Amino acid sequence: MKRLKYKKGRKVVSNYFEYTGSHREYPVEMQLFVYNADSYTETKNLSFNETEVKDLISSDDVKWLNIHGLHNVELIKKIVESIGIDSYIAGDILNVSKRTRMEELNNALFFSIKSILPEKDESNVHVEQISFLLKDNILISFQEKRGDFFTHIRERIRTNSGIICKKKNDFLLYLMLDAVMENFYITIEKYEDLIDHLQTESKTNDKQEVLVKIEKSREDLNYLKRSIVPLRDSLYNLKSIQDDDDFNGIEKSNFTFFARLHQKSLELLDQIDYDMNSLESASSFYFSAQSHRMNEIMKTLTIVSVIFIPLTFIVGVYGMNFEYMPELRHPYGYFITLGVMFCLVLGMAYYFKRKKWF
Repeated sequence: MKRLKYKKGRKVVSNYFEYTGSHREYPVEMQLFVYNADSYTETKNLSFNETEVKDLISSDDVKWLNIHGLHNVELIKKIVESIGIDSYIAGDILNVSKRTRMEELNNALFFSIKSILPEKDESNVHVEQISFLLKDNILISFQEKRGDFFTHIRERIRTNSGIICKKKNDFLLYLMLDAVMENFYITIEKYEDLIDHLQTESKTNDKQEVLVKIEKSREDLNYLKRSIVPLRDSLYNLKSIQDDDDFNGIEKSNFTFFARLHQKSLELLDQIDYDMNSLESASSFYFSAQSHRMNEIMKTLTIVSVIFIPLTFIVGVYGMNFEYMPELRHPYGYFITLGVMFCLVLGMAYYFKRKKWF
């Protein structure tokens, strides 16, 4: 399993816009949904036009502009500025190494979140930053590359199923954040299967590679935790916006949905803590088993040593070759000595067996 590393924030010069990610192989694509309770329109491969964007903001329908690809820096900057948001937010969108955060702007809401999902070979985890801008009746989502995180949301808009078309863009933001958080559940479930296997393997396999896998899994779960903690804090901060009379981007009745997301983040953190405790238990059992095996080996060696100590003493006494040793001239001295040594071995073995030392 490839080791995950939590990227430190890259130092970017102030007022200098640069995409810090690695997904540059595909062109930037934009997709626009405009919908209300009765109808919807979908535009693929949208070309940016600042005048059209301003006209979109002024209309009453809900607009969702989804962008795949962030390496066109000037385009991202123009989109952010076209809806009346300071350009420094574009720098935060382009710098994908930053942690998850939520920021209340002038009549707008900025939200960036890390999406974590296992790759197909399950040997690595894919990490992508997704950012959202919520203002008036338009929601803009920024993805590093084309993905299928929001396919079910598009289908609900197209089929007018549920209440999504009856709600405003704040409910759409809730659905998209919920979809991203579902990826955390999928990732944690994958690690839970691995942890169950490691717990079993730690009891049956004494090779060091088991401990290496346990430590790597613990580091990966730490990465997940460090990604979810700021998300929990950001969702908690939404509660303060609920009482803010200056910001009306989220309807009062929809704050309940975001409270559910906050509760989900707490559940995710609880599950990660449980899994890390399970790994700690597997690690402790591994070391305990290793210590037990070492004790068994030392006990066996000690018993063998204790048995041979008196035998070595007898051999040493009769190996001094003094001339006047009575047993040396006895015709059965050799056999008597061997018999005494044999009886000593049997006696000590019987004694150790009675004491259950082996």
